Amino acid sequence: MLNRVKEAFQEPACEHNQSLNKKGCAKPIPGEAAGGCSFDGAQITLQPIADAAHLVHGPIACAGNSWEARGSLSSGPTLYQYGLTTDMNEHDIIFGSEGKLCEAIEVLVQRFHPPAVFVYATCVTALIGEDLEFVCRKQSNLLGIPIIPVNSPGFVGNKNLGNRLAGEVLLDYVIGTAEPAKTTPWDVNVIGEYNIAGEFWEIHSLFQQAGIRVLSRITGDGRFAEIGWAHRAKVNMVVCSHALISLARKMEERYGIPYFEGAFYGAKETSISLRTIARLLKDDQLEKNISALIRREENKLKQQLQPYKRFLQGKRAVLYTGGVKSWSVITALQELGMEIVGVGTNKSTLDDVFRIKNRVGSEVEFIESGGAGRILKTVKDKRADIVIAGGRNMYTALKEHIPFLDINQERHHAFAGYNGLVRLAKELVFSLNHPVWKIVGKKAPWEEAPFNGDENK
Repeated sequence: MLNRVKEAFQEPACEHNQSLNKKGCAKPIPGEAAGGCSFDGAQITLQPIADAAHLVHGPIACAGNSWEARGSLSSGPTLYQYGLTTDMNEHDIIFGSEGKLCEAIEVLVQRFHPPAVFVYATCVTALIGEDLEFVCRKQSNLLGIPIIPVNSPGFVGNKNLGNRLAGEVLLDYVIGTAEPAKTTPWDVNVIGEYNIAGEFWEIHSLFQQAGIRVLSRITGDGRFAEIGWAHRAKVNMVVCSHALISLARKMEERYGIPYFEGAFYGAKETSISLRTIARLLKDDQLEKNISALIRREENKLKQQLQPYKRFLQGKRAVLYTGGVKSWSVITALQELGMEIVGVGTNKSTLDDVFRIKNRVGSEVEFIESGGAGRILKTVKDKRADIVIAGGRNMYTALKEHIPFLDINQERHHAFAGYNGLVRLAKELVFSLNHPVWKIVGKKAPWEEAPFNGDENK
């Protein structure tokens, strides 16, 4: 496990290792995992594989991680929504619990009949030296299905490191283990897209209209078997490079599959991603199909956005998110006529920051750290009209009477693709124009008109 963690820190495709000093990614420091630990990151990546069983080997509190608040949807199986855990107690920690783990695996296989089981290590099981690989190998031979160890205990690093370690698990145990019934010249994999609020379905619809075939979903609305034949794709599209860039790079080295990073937030980014896929697939007919699709969708979009753009024109926003959304959502907001006055960069790569600067210039406030306090200060200093961030900042904004829109994993609206931009515009208008802002701005009735009667009556 130690070698695997070191390898993830030294990922050559990460911008931290492309500088002259090549120090590698930042090492974990105490308290760093407060925003999501490595175990949490591994579950975020793997649990959208909807037909597999996901077993947490650790105390029951670890099973109640932030995943249960995330909006990854499935078009079929629902096994991924079950909270499965070995529920370790003090006795198990003292005397070991490998036997308990074996029994738990057997019970869930007999009950659910999954195609595979992912078993997640936690801080406790790693510290007491549970041999996860041995148990999984033994049970896999006994039960005849893949039992896959996920060695990403929380203390080794933050959530993004866990994402990468989960990618290594897929590469070591899943990808290349199956063959598709057929292949086509237009097969692509979508990597690092988790189908939050059904966003992948918007992307998939566009692909189908253009003639692109999604061979494997890694991992939103994914299935275990299809990830097994991901090595037969012709192109990999990485939606969030901070999470799974190592997986894409190693698939290029091992299987010769080119990859690129793209996004589907906003019409411009969606069109660029579609054109890039066509260019990498080197198909003239596909390029014609995509050009026709883009013209049709963009023309339709102009008509749909007109009433919303009139209201949103000139509105000022603070965007506090990370990864691909830190720069791609900026493009979407600018297409709606909004001005970005503050951007969170604490979870963004150097490439993400470069893209942000190209889109907003140097006048914008970059919020590298500080959380709620810095967000509120930026809103006040820049006279922002709305905060667009994750759910953990919602109550901070609302208590200060600032309109808020949830853009992260907990949201219930799909903002990807051309149709997603229309939804984003609607939600922004609803948030900014909600009647509650007029109400909270008024004085209470007893403040407007002092009581002149007898207080004793």
